[in-house]
Formats: sequence, structure tokens, C-alpha cells
Amino acid sequence: MILFHGSNVDVREPKLLKIQRKLDFGKGFYTTSDQEQATKWAKRTAARLKQNFGFVTVYEIDDALMSTLSILKFEGPDVDWLRFVVKNRSGQPITPNWDLIIGPVANDQTAPVIDLFLDGMYDEGEAIKRLLPQKLKDQYTFKTEKAINLLVCKEVIRV
Repeated sequence: MILFHGSNVDVREPKLLKIQRKLDFGKGFYTTSDQEQATKWAKRTAARLKQNFGFVTVYEIDDALMSTLSILKFEGPDVDWLRFVVKNRSGQPITPNWDLIIGPVANDQTAPVIDLFLDGMYDEGEAIKRLLPQKLKDQYTFKTEKAINLLVCKEVIRV
């Protein structure tokens, strides 16, 4: 399988950062199977840091080796995914620990829905109803050294 990581830096050797980030799947190394999505991430990060360009790093991961990992997979934006994303974005601890989490990415279009859900304006059913029509890209979040060590850098593209 080929995965992409968008950043403002060249990431030939991915690492798990020590800082806790309040992202969809919590702390981890984020990739996607969609090169266009990774390019958007790279350009957005570079622009936010006032840099002229970003980088998309291309990785390969052996499917057979990936099957040795403890994986949590969300097939779509369902109630379980929504609850999980909300917990992570609000900094609540999640257990158990997985090596890899796979699922839809909550993007700029989904953020208002999640915010309205957090504010109590939408219940779970209404939030999911509003999320389902959106064509959400995927994300693969590597949570452990065991998982991240399976990524093999193939190339880095300047965008």
C-alpha cells in the first residue's frame, strides 16, 4: 500500500512527536492514501508557517506486515467515529492503545458540524446525517514505534 504525508518539511524518517495534538485520532503520525489530500495538508502547513512550499513524502507499507498491527478502523463517519474524534479533539484520554487507526478525516467542511455537535446544537443522529453526504478522505494514524517502523520512504515531492 502507498501512503502520503503532507508537511512543511521533508519527512524521510517519520517519528512520533512528544507533544500531544488534539487531532481526530490524537497523537500520532498522520498519513493518507490520497495524494491530493496530502498535498493540501503540505500547502496549508507551509502557508501557515509563511514558507513558500511544502513536501509530500511517499511511503510504502507491506500489507502483510500491516496485518500484524493492532488496528482500529472506522469504515465511515458513523456514531463511533464521531464519538472517538470528539474525545480526541477535546483532549480526553482514549484507551486501549492501537498501533494504527484508520478512518475518515474530519476536514474543514466537517469541523462546523462537529463544533455544533459539541455545543449541543446537533445530537449524534443529526451530526451523522450532515456528515454522510460529504466525500471525506481517509487518514492512517500511526500511533506506535512498531507501526511507524513499517513505513518505507519511497520519495519526497516538493509542492
